[in-house]
Amino acid sequence: MDILYMDNAATSYPKPESVYVAIDNFNRNMGGNPGRGSSRQALTSGSILAEAREALAALFNVDDGRCISFGPNVTEALNIGLKGVLNPGDHVITTSMEHNAVARPLTALSRQGIQWTRVRCDSAGRLDLEDMRKAIQTNTRMICTLHASNLTGTIMPIKEIGALAREHGLIFMLDSAQSAGGLPLDVKEQNIDILAFTGHKGLLGPQGIGGIYVRPGVAVRPLKEGGTGSLSEELTHPEFMPDLLECGTPNTPGAAGLLAGVEFINEVGLDNVCRREKELTADLITGLREIKEVRLYGPLNPAEQTAVISFNIEDMDCGDVSLRLDYEYGIVTRSGLHCAPLAHSTAGSLTRGSCRLSPGYFTSREDIKKVVEAVYKIART
Repeated sequence: MDILYMDNAATSYPKPESVYVAIDNFNRNMGGNPGRGSSRQALTSGSILAEAREALAALFNVDDGRCISFGPNVTEALNIGLKGVLNPGDHVITTSMEHNAVARPLTALSRQGIQWTRVRCDSAGRLDLEDMRKAIQTNTRMICTLHASNLTGTIMPIKEIGALAREHGLIFMLDSAQSAGGLPLDVKEQNIDILAFTGHKGLLGPQGIGGIYVRPGVAVRPLKEGGTGSLSEELTHPEFMPDLLECGTPNTPGAAGLLAGVEFINEVGLDNVCRREKELTADLITGLREIKEVRLYGPLNPAEQTAVISFNIEDMDCGDVSLRLDYEYGIVTRSGLHCAPLAHSTAGSLTRGSCRLSPGYFTSREDIKKVVEAVYKIART
């Protein structure tokens, strides 16, 4: 049975062939630890990291790639941004749609004197900007939001949120886990002070690579200290980017794959990626809406969401639906709470979870027809 992959919101698959080639080429033919010595291998590895930073900087409209530090994933980047900026007595605002990568660090910080307000979105995940404005207090330090929901795909009005933050002198941190590589990101136009990203989803790179952009002038404490290959004579950690937020041997093979993923997006064109995913989303919504036993969550409008559609079939456990889609039809999905209980609570699906479909750039419209047909058959049996 062929695999029909519909779980790109968890991790994109397949990757462009160039990504596989770049990782394999590094592991087989390059090696070297960047910043550790002056061998040709070490210098070549360092150049890969530099090229990857510059490619991401161009994609996000960042002036200097050195403002981007690499790490293992977006979760660590979010922890750095939250724990490296907020102090006891500070107030932070989020939406009610946040992933546990934001919710859990803030729950921990709340025990240390950080105040946290979750602005309620409607059941489709939409945010009323005025509600966020009303949540601002005299001690508010940061607004931290996701760009798009991993449950409903709902896209937040980040340009307006960024303008609101700038108006009140607040730091705006964005979780781009579900948007980088799939939606336009411009740190200047959208007034993003801190951008957390992952490489293995929309950016089409491998797992184990992600990072953080910090706008010059924003002070962030490092989450960890260690060897950087710079200022090795000092026992204090470097205070300049990207070394400030990096230490230890980096995932250079991952950076090589991420660079290839970004280059693929540039070659195809981000607008074309967006257009294709909106077409697939429209087809999926239209098809599933015709199945009367199916309940859909989210805006159900490709203009308002990414290619993420969550659903339930009446009187059926979402895990059973996902299992049947896999074992009977070869369709890979994700069921459960998606590490996003706040979003499920907002959408009204906390008690039962949902089955999530997330097509990607390599999904075909014929694939969508097969998915709809499979859901129809399961709903009627």
